Amino acid sequence: MILRPKPSPVLHGLPLGPQPIVHAAPVPSWLRKAVETAQTVEDAAIAFGAAIGALDAVVRRGGKWAGAWRQRLALAAAAAMARQAGRTEDEAALRDSLLLTRPGDDVGPAGSFLLAWRLLAARPTDDLLTEAGLAAVQEELGDAGDDEAVSDLADELRQLSTSEGVVGILTGAFAATARHGFGRHLDSWLADALLAQRLGWPHAVPLLGTQPASGGSTRGVRPKTTSLTERNQVPGRERVQGLLVAQARAALRAIDLSAELGRRAERLLAVAPKLRAKGADLVVDHLLNDDALVAWRGDKSTGMSDRGLRRLFDRLVGLGAVRELSGRATFRIYGL
Repeated sequence: MILRPKPSPVLHGLPLGPQPIVHAAPVPSWLRKAVETAQTVEDAAIAFGAAIGALDAVVRRGGKWAGAWRQRLALAAAAAMARQAGRTEDEAALRDSLLLTRPGDDVGPAGSFLLAWRLLAARPTDDLLTEAGLAAVQEELGDAGDDEAVSDLADELRQLSTSEGVVGILTGAFAATARHGFGRHLDSWLADALLAQRLGWPHAVPLLGTQPASGGSTRGVRPKTTSLTERNQVPGRERVQGLLVAQARAALRAIDLSAELGRRAERLLAVAPKLRAKGADLVVDHLLNDDALVAWRGDKSTGMSDRGLRRLFDRLVGLGAVRELSGRATFRIYGL
């Protein structure tokens, strides 16, 4: 099943004239340096706190492009997860696996990673760590456990979210996943869901999944395989430092992306009044709430045909309001 954010009730039905966009403040150079030069757990914790605080301000501003922003981060997290699993699919291939298949078709193992991260980005935070939410993501990851294991994991995560600080939540998510016999791909997903719940965000932001949990680069490196016993132990200081740095880097990356998409969304909203096609306002709404759209199979919600959508997207590209993301002459994909 393709998981799509529902059209925003704030945007739907409103005249899409030029709207003010509040841009994210650029990340100060001292914060970038603090993240990259952290030498101790204490240094990493300070940098992590500052980075998450800056990201929290972005989340609470609630930009009109927030849905597209979270889904773009979900795509990056799925691509990182695919690399860590030794697969070759990059972001473009994952996007194809989702958009160029029919609803209900098999999207492949890497495509399932994308569905799992899209679920994190689209569902309300309060729904993610329920038994139903955990069962749904485990099914996408091909890691479904029995009902008792899911229930026990949900109970432990509830206790973790109320009894631990943010560092304890991050490390606890990894230990809990192993303790209840679930695969390692769930670790980062749970950590991001717990962080969002602890900070009171209405939707989780894919963060830790976009970065190697060690805090270093994954390029060309296979992840070290650890036993369940090793993963179930309390993480050492080096492991905690790596988690904090990885999460801080991911937060800065998310802030940078929010600024970029904010500028693109401003351009899209500025040209929207020039669009005369029936259903164009809904297409703009979808573009602001999802990573990308295709025009080759029409859209029942807008009432537009394949040809009508292609003409609309060509116009939007010509106006500099959206980009064509595939680089192909056919089966083209469009997004902010």
